[in-house]
Parts: sequence; C-alpha cells; structure tokens
Amino acid sequence: VNILEKEDSFILELAVPGLKKEDFKINFHENKLTISAEKKIENSESTQKYTKKEFSYNQFQRTFNLPQIVDIDKIGATYLDGILLVSIPKKEEAKAKEPKLIEVV
Repeated sequence: VNILEKEDSFILELAVPGLKKEDFKINFHENKLTISAEKKIENSESTQKYTKKEFSYNQFQRTFNLPQIVDIDKIGATYLDGILLVSIPKKEEAKAKEPKLIEVV
C-alpha cells in the first residue's frame, strides 16, 4: 500500500492484480477504513481415470485509522489495471488556506 497525502486529500494505492472490482469491499466505521477482497477459484480437470480438482482461495484485509479531518461522504475508489485507488478528501476546514494579510491600523 502506498499512502499519498495531498493538500486536499489522501490517496491510497493498493497493488491487487487478478481481481475484479466486484471482489472488493470497502467499509468505513468509527474512523476506520477497511478494505478487503475475497476470490474463490475452483478448477476441475478430467483425464482418463484421474480427476484433479484444485481450490484456490485468495483473501486480504487492511484497516486504516483515519483522522477526523477527512470527509467520509466523499470517499471514492477506482480499480484499473491491478491498482485500487482510494481517494479520501479532506474537509474544507482542514485544507490549507492562503495566508491572509492583516492590516495594522
């Protein structure tokens, strides 16, 4: 997982090749963002007298504690070419503001 902090958001990059976007489950509860995926594969092969079955089960789960400054209603995710990107915007009041010049009178 790569975590990038920008001025207005956090970006999580997860390398998870071989999955589909339907395999992911992303939850937010009590300032914790949990990303998990589960994939089951069953291969069956018959030749002459022998039958071969293989079960493959892939699963992962990562949980991140998020600061109070994130806007949970605007969290979004995209999955493309084996990379899951989760965008976590910051609340307006947490974003850096331009310095304000205060005039002395």
